[in-house]
Amino acid sequence: MAPVSTEAPVGEAPAAAPAPRLILASASPRRRELIARLGLTPDAIAAADIDETPAAREVPRDYARRMAREKACAAASSDAFVLAGDTVVACGRRILPKAEDETTARACLDLLSGRRHRVLSAIALRAPDGSVRERLSETIVRFKPLSREEVDAYIAGGEWDGKAGGYAIQGSAEGLIAWISGSHSGVVGLPLFETRALLKSAGFAIA
Repeated sequence: MAPVSTEAPVGEAPAAAPAPRLILASASPRRRELIARLGLTPDAIAAADIDETPAAREVPRDYARRMAREKACAAASSDAFVLAGDTVVACGRRILPKAEDETTARACLDLLSGRRHRVLSAIALRAPDGSVRERLSETIVRFKPLSREEVDAYIAGGEWDGKAGGYAIQGSAEGLIAWISGSHSGVVGLPLFETRALLKSAGFAIA
């Protein structure tokens, strides 16, 4: 039996390889909204289920990077770019938890009241060839001194639920923040300048 030729007929250009897909390794609606501002719609959402316990003596910067990297690798695909992010609120070397109850949220707000803290937003991009690129944005945020009434009102609103450091800057907490220095989108959950630069450096088509 004669071998089958895989070459394109004379005069016809070979079919172009399909463009790699983009997977967002996060179920966060905030990250989906943010990446849409870059004109991108992920082909798939694949929330990564990993252990998010900080390692012993792990500093916030290293923790944020490791979480983003592990999420990207957990959702790895041979035909897609996988974008993952992690946002950490830190006071000094202390990593603040995601507030899962009112007691934790109140403790975070009491700690942040009237003082500066850092928001570290790491992103990792795993390419189809298995290579991983990373970026990190660091933003300084300062709350005004919070009165008991202000804390009570914020807690009652429920915006703290599941948020790192017990607050969401895109909600009513923004009215309690005296100033920020850095990436507003990074505090929300996906630093857009760094994300665009990371995608372009990896060869992903983006305007």
